[in-house]
Amino acid sequence: MAASPVLWTRPEGSGMPPVSGPHLQFGADAAREVVVSWQTPVPVKRPRVMLGTPSHGMGTEVTARTTFYRDAKSRQSVYVHHARLSRLRPGTDYVYAAVHDGATPEAGSFRTGPGGRAPFTFTSFGDQGTPTVGKLNGPKAPKITEKLTYLNDNLGSPYANDVTTAVERVAPLFHLINGDLCYANLSEDRLRTWADWFDMTSRSSRFRPWMPAAGNHENELGNGPIGFAAYQAYFALPGNGGDDETQGLWYAFTVGSVRVVSLANDDVALQDAGNTYVRGYSGGAQRRWLEAELSRARADRDIDWIVVVMHQVVVSTADHPGNGADLGIRQEWLPLFDKYGVDLVVCGHEHHYERSHPIRGREPNDTMAPTPAATRTDLVDTGEGTVHMVIGGGGTSVPSMDVLFDTPRCNVITGVGDTGANGHKTPVCVTEAAPWTPSRSGGPVATVSGADDGHAVVCGPTGAGPHTGVSAGQPPRVGGPAGVGPVSQVEGERTALAHDGAVQP
Repeated sequence: MAASPVLWTRPEGSGMPPVSGPHLQFGADAAREVVVSWQTPVPVKRPRVMLGTPSHGMGTEVTARTTFYRDAKSRQSVYVHHARLSRLRPGTDYVYAAVHDGATPEAGSFRTGPGGRAPFTFTSFGDQGTPTVGKLNGPKAPKITEKLTYLNDNLGSPYANDVTTAVERVAPLFHLINGDLCYANLSEDRLRTWADWFDMTSRSSRFRPWMPAAGNHENELGNGPIGFAAYQAYFALPGNGGDDETQGLWYAFTVGSVRVVSLANDDVALQDAGNTYVRGYSGGAQRRWLEAELSRARADRDIDWIVVVMHQVVVSTADHPGNGADLGIRQEWLPLFDKYGVDLVVCGHEHHYERSHPIRGREPNDTMAPTPAATRTDLVDTGEGTVHMVIGGGGTSVPSMDVLFDTPRCNVITGVGDTGANGHKTPVCVTEAAPWTPSRSGGPVATVSGADDGHAVVCGPTGAGPHTGVSAGQPPRVGGPAGVGPVSQVEGERTALAHDGAVQP
């Protein structure tokens, strides 16, 4: 069987494959631990990372651990090498080179997280895809003299490449990728699609961790007992205390005084949107873990902000069939977000930008409609409730900003029916008012950071607001006038003061 044309790149002079798709992940403490990962199509000898600092060179060697998965569709294997760099110094710049025997080293650099309350920036979007045209749409051999047309088969667009450049323009400490990374489960060649995505994003992710949440399009038929074996192999993420089947699907890490929690919403969502319907696969384990995690974070006096990254949403004003807010997620997560005061949720799935008012509590109805706890547009206070940001325009070729309700309303998936012609269970939806949405548009990227004066800024795409100021003496707040620029920013101190002024992208 022919190998993937992307994975089987030209071998090194030794005949061994090159270091492909180097990328970074934080450990549970971003100040102390980083993982360097890359993949090869065959086993290699002595995968390792050379580590050092810009001033002292690469004097430390760290052995990588190799894992692999066998793709059920192509029956080919991918070998992924993870070198865990520990006992690092907070707020320090490092240089490294990933290498295995017979390959040319691939260099990168990173900065560890701060060791306490300090400003930093992170970016966020979901639903990226790749710009690759890898699907043949036309005659196959022996009719090779006829016109051949190649198409993209993973909902990608050229913009998927542009947003990687946008992340590097901001140069954040890390990036949150809110699910549906490359849509490999839709493509004819899943291995090629993953390889394309890592090739595209590595020019950013080799310099700063890209921390993912699993989306429905990471669910691949036949790849592992619940379909996430590829995703779990490519990333070495902080542990969650569960079994091997769920490792990496939900996790948490600390950056300064911010606790970031990544959730796997297919476990609780009603919608059937992956290759297989896996709702309830954890048997409640993820919810129990989440409550314990949020309880610890909120009790920790060194944690000021709790940020959740996930894929499917609890709020959306897009009017398109099959998608929308999901009652299953509202039922499982919102009571915990309220109980433990989650500050910010970033998600994807809906392919547009939208920001909510702070929400807390619910309406007494069957859809558990979230209640806006405050409706000011000049100041958004996360002490009043959780702010949700839908950021699902990361490059997909199927945007939803052109199907937003003229007057904001929300489609809510409340159940599923019989399996339809598309092979998925048919969603059952109701439509309700959306008083919680003050800001929406089509932009793809959010950034969260702090300024040197102790202020922070959170804003959406141009014309969408908001922005945030952070300083001492008050609960955390996110706010500011609309139209302040295309990036968003949050700093790790649980005090805030909103301020006016434009944000320069």
